[in-house]
Amino acid sequence: MTKSPDQAQRLADLAWLRRVKDRIDREYDQPLDVEALAVGVHMSAGHLSRQFKAAYGESPYSYLMTRRIERAMTLLRRGDLNVTEVCFTVGFSSLGTFSTRFTELVGVPPSVYREKGVRATVGMPPCVAKQVTRPVRNKEAPRQRAAIG
Repeated sequence: MTKSPDQAQRLADLAWLRRVKDRIDREYDQPLDVEALAVGVHMSAGHLSRQFKAAYGESPYSYLMTRRIERAMTLLRRGDLNVTEVCFTVGFSSLGTFSTRFTELVGVPPSVYREKGVRATVGMPPCVAKQVTRPVRNKEAPRQRAAIG
């Protein structure tokens, strides 16, 4: 069975989108923007954003922010870095932006998470802790998460 040109293009676009996703996963701590990601896969920024959202359910920027916050949560639970160090380690250039985005996704400020988050995963295997502590998107996080309190 041969593929139609539309199917072939769709598969090619999915391969490019996977490369973008992999690059974000690899380089989350680097200054990345949609324009730079789009150039790397020969798409316009708008087309990349639309296609990425259709494939993965969120924009490339939102995916990047989620990756950064996930990594920040891990570093804050580890406890050997302060909030400012974590902010810059995961790729944010502004402590205010980091704190705002962290609070939106996690439900508590990073300083509160650092103080109480360590206890939330004591005794959990890392693979379970990652799943349980995954940030919530689209401002859905409650103000206080039960697992942290």
